[in-house]
Amino acid sequence: MPPAHQKRLVVISGRSGSGKSTALHILEDLGFTSIDNLPAGMLTELFKQPDLDSTPASRIAVGIDARNLAGSLDRFPAILEQLRRSGVQCEVIFLDASPRTLLRRFSETRRRHPLSSDSVDLKRAIALESRILEPIMDVADRRIDTSSMTLHQLRDLITKQIAPDSAGLTAVLFQSFAFKHGVPEDADFVFDVRCLPNPHWVPELRPLTGNDAPVIEFMESQTEVAAMLADLSGFLARWIPAFLASNRSYLTIAIGCTGGQHRSVYLCNRLSRQFRYLGINIQAQHRELGSA
Repeated sequence: MPPAHQKRLVVISGRSGSGKSTALHILEDLGFTSIDNLPAGMLTELFKQPDLDSTPASRIAVGIDARNLAGSLDRFPAILEQLRRSGVQCEVIFLDASPRTLLRRFSETRRRHPLSSDSVDLKRAIALESRILEPIMDVADRRIDTSSMTLHQLRDLITKQIAPDSAGLTAVLFQSFAFKHGVPEDADFVFDVRCLPNPHWVPELRPLTGNDAPVIEFMESQTEVAAMLADLSGFLARWIPAFLASNRSYLTIAIGCTGGQHRSVYLCNRLSRQFRYLGINIQAQHRELGSA
């Protein structure tokens, strides 16, 4: 937890349709004071309020998007540095999704993109928004790709990684995924375990997942799996502490197999349990199973 009177700012930004409002509402439910669509230039004034100095662990979540005044986002990195020098604990979370996903979401909800107009269609508005938000994206502590996320998964990720209980600690996420659905864009490390024996080809194991005992028994009976686990464990045991020493807030380790159902799920579960000895926020999430 932050020390007494620690001021904490979480900036939520990203392209329209990526889930910014949802993330902001989640933080509000977790006890943050939430402010949406705040002009970037007002961030420093926000923390000059005298009542904040007498409030233990003041937590503010601010949504900043492309509707800022022209040129104001260019000053965002300098504003962020000024806040940090003044003692504010700052985190910048940038949410994004693939252009195809954003187009689909706007089409399904019939919402109007804030940058679209009679002369700017939706596709061009999405591309324009990316360019406008580059100053924030470049300094983001954490980028979250919501293309394949359900609302439940986003809520779980925000709650566990950005909630007050995890303040000041590195959050390490082991995420299983299917290569056939694409590599997670926010991964720091990506490991391919498609070379391992596949339970999919065992008829009675095919409908199960790496969470189920029969699949676990199958995986633990394979010498190749034990060798892969040992190699991954050794690599991560050496390099996770290096990330901790560099004050990284978030680290995502993605492990992929063909369908994201058996091998990658098993290995993510094993590794997440194994590294709990570090005493940090360790999580396992299975993208294709829609669960954590």
